[in-house]
Amino acid sequence: MTQTTETKPGGGLVAARQHMVDSQLRPNKVTDPALLAVMRTLPREDFLPVDRRHLAYGDDDVALLSGRVLAAPMTTAKLLQLAAPRAGERALVIGAGPGYSSAILSALGLDVTAVEEDPTLLGLARAGLAATGHAVRLVQGPLAEGWAAAGPYDLVLIEGAAPAVPPAVAAQVGGRLVGVIMPPHGSSRAVLAEPVPGGLSMQPAFDCATGLLPSLLPAPSFVF
Repeated sequence: MTQTTETKPGGGLVAARQHMVDSQLRPNKVTDPALLAVMRTLPREDFLPVDRRHLAYGDDDVALLSGRVLAAPMTTAKLLQLAAPRAGERALVIGAGPGYSSAILSALGLDVTAVEEDPTLLGLARAGLAATGHAVRLVQGPLAEGWAAAGPYDLVLIEGAAPAVPPAVAAQVGGRLVGVIMPPHGSSRAVLAEPVPGGLSMQPAFDCATGLLPSLLPAPSFVF
């Protein structure tokens, strides 16, 4: 059930942020103290369009545009906890969207490059990062290509579901990759992947449903 928040003067959204951590994250095995501290203080609403900010601390994805979403807070938290980010690491975010997860990684002390292909979402990300004061290298380009110029990366986060890890992105993983894999048949799962000769070794971690990244879907085939 989605919770909505009134934007009242005097801290309605601040209180909602604390409630999000205490009622959504901590009861669902999000235990990393640094991650919880960042998510208590980072204004998630700053990464949303003005007309959707009242949805910032609900427990569902927030629909944006072109089929994209800002993932539910618990999805973001569990994926980032699985990623085990460490200060000083170099991270790549695929499908940065409005920039919220990228800002969390920056707040945790990582050097973050974030790739987005949608210019409107890039604008949201730039505004949110400027408002919150987090330094993230935002670049525009096809999500399936990643950003090889600054790779390989200690951590790669695919922010959204995909049927598979694009080969170009897999080649940029120097340490580990976290994402949601949604196969053609079966349920979507969060995975932790590490490079091995010939590709990535993927370990399923937990069931996880979130919005697909449309540009990572295979092109439709036609049968005559």
